[in-house]
This record gives sequence, structure tokens and C-alpha cells, in this order.
Amino acid sequence: MKLVTIEDKGREQVAFWTDRGITPLAWLNEQFGTSWDTDLFTLLQNNQLTVLRSWYSNEHEQLTSLPSLPASDVSYRALYRRPGKIIGVGMNYWDKAIELSGRPPEDEPVIFLKPDSSLIGSGETIRLPDSAGQVTAEAELAIVIGQTCKAIREDQAMSFIAGYTTSLDMTAKEIHARNPRFMQRAKSFDTFLSLGSSLSTPDEYDNLNELEIQTIHNGEVTHRNTVDHMIFSPAYLISFLSNVMTLHPGDVILTGTPGSVTIQPGDSVGCQIEGLRKLDNTVES
Repeated sequence: MKLVTIEDKGREQVAFWTDRGITPLAWLNEQFGTSWDTDLFTLLQNNQLTVLRSWYSNEHEQLTSLPSLPASDVSYRALYRRPGKIIGVGMNYWDKAIELSGRPPEDEPVIFLKPDSSLIGSGETIRLPDSAGQVTAEAELAIVIGQTCKAIREDQAMSFIAGYTTSLDMTAKEIHARNPRFMQRAKSFDTFLSLGSSLSTPDEYDNLNELEIQTIHNGEVTHRNTVDHMIFSPAYLISFLSNVMTLHPGDVILTGTPGSVTIQPGDSVGCQIEGLRKLDNTVES
């Protein structure tokens, strides 16, 4: 099942994304008298996504009786604006880790938090603060948590995933370079996280390890790599983090990047992942 957050009638709401186009969940409620939450974060918080997936698996033919919007005519927005937690993972691809540190990767994940005030969506503008110096952008596969989990094992972890989306993580590189202790500040400026508009549930991927993440800069693919080249797998990250903090529905985990690009005013930067809508942002000072 694929969902998107769109703007319709002046508000952001969740919709189905199918081969026919875009069908707001609100239309399903109107047609069939159902009462699904039409905000994706609320849908996750109220544990409705699992039930919706079950309905979609068995009854999605009902969508053909509803009109749909052409995918090209829709205004897409970030999946939601206020995740409970946004957790970043640094240096999680072998090549990237060695490039940045010049030595073998850490034996435990490097983690940091992004504030929700940093969050924007596709089509919105990344703004470079005057005080930030050089800024980089990194395309990443983001995991959306679907159920509360605490201290779970790695072999349990994948069942707690609601789905996957695209993301871009921005860093004030010069600030971080001055002192590694400044990483949190370097990651926390407004507009320094872009979250995708689409969510693909785990059943959309037969082999997650083969999924390729691409960093796109001014229309060119500058870096690409697959999940199986991560140092710490999605399952390991969820288990590891759940042993540090309780994870709740709607929490977002950024799984690391295959490579970063330096961005300047006038640039465009994006994240492309199969089965998800391309994430695109422009850059301004």
C-alpha cells in the first residue's frame, strides 16, 4: 500500500496513491461511511494503519468506484509536520564512513536528533543561515515506526515498521568541522530536514536490501548505494534505538546517506528511491 500526504481543500491530508492516481482517504469515508483518520500522524497514533493495510489487501477494489486525481495535478506535502522523534544515524554506509573518518567505522551507530522545527516537505525551500557557513545535503531512506516498541530484539524489529519514505538531512558542515561536539547545532537549523510526501508499506518491497538510495544535485545523481551496503541494517537500528529510548508510532529514523553534496543558493537537491515519490527542494540564502 502506498499513501501520500496532499493539500486538498486548504488542508494537508492523507490519500491513496495507486496506478489510477490519487484518492483522498476522506473520499472513502464520505462514500462508505467509514471513519478513518485523514491525518497520517493521527492514523499512526491511533493504530489504524495496520487495519487500513488489512482493508486495502482485501477490499481495495472498492477504490475503483471512487474518482481519483491525476498524480501530476496534486500538491504534495510532507507526510506530517510534528513527529514525536526524528532520529538521525550518521556514517552508516561503509564508503561514507571511511571517507569522513579515514578509519574503520564505529562498532555502534552514531545517532543524533533533529527538531521538528527543522522539517519541511517536497517543493519547499531549504534556507541557508548566514551564520552556518558551508552546508551539505544528504539523501536518506527514512523509516516510519508503526507501533510502540521498547527493548526489542533485532529479529522482531521489522514488524514494528509502518513504512518507508524519502528524506534529506542538511548539516552546517563548517560548524561541525570546528568541533565534533557541535554536531547537534549543525543539524538543527530551520529547514534542515526535508521529509517525503509518500509512504510505502513494507510489503511493497520484496527485497529491501536491493533498494537503492540516490542523492540528486541539480538534476544529476551524485551518489547512490543500496541498503545492503549499510553498516547497521534497518532492523539493527530499530532494535538498538529501542534499547536507548521507547519508539512510538510516527517516530522517524533517518538511516544514513550514500553521499552528501554541498548546496548553494539557486541549487536544487533531491532524494530518489524506488516506490516512493521523488523528494525535491530548492535552496535559498
